[in-house]
Amino acid sequence: MTPVRVPVAAAPAAPAPPFAWRWVTPALVALAVALLATAGRYGYHRDELYFRMLPPAWGYVDQPPLTPLLARTMAALHNSVLVLRLPAVLLAVASTVAVTLLARELGGAARAQGLAAWGFGFGTFTLTFGHLLLTSSVDLLVWEVVVLVTVRAVRRGPRWWWVAGAVAGLGTTNKWLVGVLVVSLLVGLVVSGPRRVLASPALLGAAALAVLLALPDVVWQLRHGLPQLAMGRALAAGNATAVRLTTVPFLVIMVGPLLFVVVVAGAVRLLRAPAWRAYRFLLVALVVAVALTVVGGAQVYYPYGLLAPVFAAGCVPVAAWAERGAGGARRAALAVLVALHVVTNVVIDLPVLPVAVLARTPVPALNQTVRDTFGWPTYVAQVDAVVDTALAADPGTVVLASNYGEAGALVRFGRHPDVPVVSGHAALWDAGGPPAGTRTVVVVGGQLPQVATLFAGCRTVTRLANGTGVDNEEEGEPVAVCTGPTASWADLWPRLRHLG
Repeated sequence: MTPVRVPVAAAPAAPAPPFAWRWVTPALVALAVALLATAGRYGYHRDELYFRMLPPAWGYVDQPPLTPLLARTMAALHNSVLVLRLPAVLLAVASTVAVTLLARELGGAARAQGLAAWGFGFGTFTLTFGHLLLTSSVDLLVWEVVVLVTVRAVRRGPRWWWVAGAVAGLGTTNKWLVGVLVVSLLVGLVVSGPRRVLASPALLGAAALAVLLALPDVVWQLRHGLPQLAMGRALAAGNATAVRLTTVPFLVIMVGPLLFVVVVAGAVRLLRAPAWRAYRFLLVALVVAVALTVVGGAQVYYPYGLLAPVFAAGCVPVAAWAERGAGGARRAALAVLVALHVVTNVVIDLPVLPVAVLARTPVPALNQTVRDTFGWPTYVAQVDAVVDTALAADPGTVVLASNYGEAGALVRFGRHPDVPVVSGHAALWDAGGPPAGTRTVVVVGGQLPQVATLFAGCRTVTRLANGTGVDNEEEGEPVAVCTGPTASWADLWPRLRHLG
């Protein structure tokens, strides 16, 4: 008789430990309070100023529609930076819950879950993008939820693939970077297993669902010549060398150097522990995401969404190590390390220092987002003074901003709502240039050398200065009056388009 091999079903997963409300809730409350208390300080980030002025659309040349829609909606509810950032606060808290649940899914009990909540919630990446409403604020939640439900699909059954497909598909309405996550996870499963989960019909159905949800932006991209590809090339052209040199060190900073040992512990456990072999794909996926980031050269922080799960994994052995110590010395040492992690990152990543002393600290050098939130009303007042003079000579004067931060600030804070503000930067170029017949343009920022070649004459009137001593991209940039365009605006406007 020929033996018949009967497939053996995977053993049911052991139940996860209870959710540690008493350990996790204080971290979530503290995170929400810290983010809300600082949300209105310093000012808008340049990207926030850009997003709030974009008209609703199915897509833009530099991104899908979700984050600009969120920003515009919040600005319509109340025109304040605090209200604008409320979604970012909620997203940061929710992503912290997701990472905590992932630590629980991997067997983490109360102390491990508490470490995940305090460590991830007060990590540099979470604080930065919980403070500002940027595309990465949404990505943070999307990535962690997709990873969480992927682990649940491996542990509990294929029905969780449907959740992964839905979240990944919705994630494409924010940023196509979620494709890197999906590819990295699939490669991780193929390389290290468990490969049986890839044969599930539910996975194919989830993939179809993700494609269906992504379809509106896919259609928009195809109808507009795939501008996201051009945007990716523009980012890589400006960032590739720095990204390839700094991606790995930057990931240490994004977690927080004081707790990066937890990531190391997670990597070791995933690599060496037989009981964790089913989750080794998380480590492989991180390596793939880092490799794709280095090759693509766009932004150093792209792999962070797959570093956080390795951090969550590390919380389990680190908590176990602390609990094995006699006399509580290890537990006390871990508590001190977490407290230092929280305090250090809050000071560096959130606007807690007085403006008067900020320039004398290392914070602006360490945190670019701080620099990008500084000085906008002051800069706009300086531009308005030049516009006043230009309008007296030519009531048809138009303002040309070199980048979307300048344009957004002028729209938000400017004293001349009837004076058109135009820019050739990113999606603002699509809104069109100066009206036909415009003879005088106030040019703001670094595009002046190019613009000057298109006019009979340009005169620099002033240079931007925020008066705080904090240097940023705008500090020292020229404000000039240009007159006498050398051709029609229909001919000139295409020359002023730029991405990146």
